[in-house]
Amino acid sequence: MKYDPNLDIFISLPAQTLELFQKGILLKRYSISTAKNGVGEKNGSYCTPRGRHIIRAKIGAGCQENTVFVRRRPTGEIWSEQLSSQFPQRDWILSRILWLSGRQPGFNRLGEVDTMRRYIYLHGSPDTVAMGAPGSIGCIRMRNRDIIELFDLIPPYTPVLLNEFHVKTMDWKNTQAAAATIRETVFIREQGVPAEIELDEFDMSSQHALALDATGKAIGTGRLLPDGHIGRMAVLTEWRGHGVGTALLRRLIEVASLRGMHHLTLNAQEHAAAFYRRFGFVPVGSQFFEAGIPHLRMDLKLPI
Repeated sequence: MKYDPNLDIFISLPAQTLELFQKGILLKRYSISTAKNGVGEKNGSYCTPRGRHIIRAKIGAGCQENTVFVRRRPTGEIWSEQLSSQFPQRDWILSRILWLSGRQPGFNRLGEVDTMRRYIYLHGSPDTVAMGAPGSIGCIRMRNRDIIELFDLIPPYTPVLLNEFHVKTMDWKNTQAAAATIRETVFIREQGVPAEIELDEFDMSSQHALALDATGKAIGTGRLLPDGHIGRMAVLTEWRGHGVGTALLRRLIEVASLRGMHHLTLNAQEHAAAFYRRFGFVPVGSQFFEAGIPHLRMDLKLPI
């Protein structure tokens, strides 16, 4: 299987989910289980590492579901409850292995923080293992049927981002306080947008996306209008460059797709146009000014 630059994986550690995207469109979402010790990169911590990674190796193609692996080799055993009762202390690695390698030297690559040398995998687990809550000793556990499906969908070197935030969607009533605070910080204080035009009549009828960190603090927001217009995308300064904007936009695109929308539009600040192009948005028309800031209208056609 050849490398596909349009595929990437996002793992939300607070939400305990793994999402597979193609050109920004959600293909699959799985429930997972990461380390019960929390997050961390140091060797011997038994924590799940954060940051940018790739799938460095795929192991187990063609093996029977529930095949047992030790040191990345099949033992010839097939997991069963009877086998499990014979070896109650074993950390079961089953069915398939996707071996992670860090991409950030000094953070999750090389030395005492090297993800690959820590043998951090995505792997199958017994059906008795709970998903949706931390429980592993560092790896990312998945259900056997899920890891087999994911294994067959992605090639080696697929990018994987593990991060400490998640995105929720909700109406204006439930997101107003948090979203309005973020927008005031970014648009009014940072960019000088007049306060009287920042909040408008479209908020009430829109679906809002809110990014929350591991403590539940709101760190980013965006909205989708009933006519397919995406807007008010804002991320707090300290979280920029961590994939928050990407996650917000992807969630809004997912909501639009679920609602049967086939055409999306947005008014991008000119400096952010390259970001939206990565998701297939294309400029339409010429530059215009909004609140004194140069913008471009950009459109996206969703698959039917």
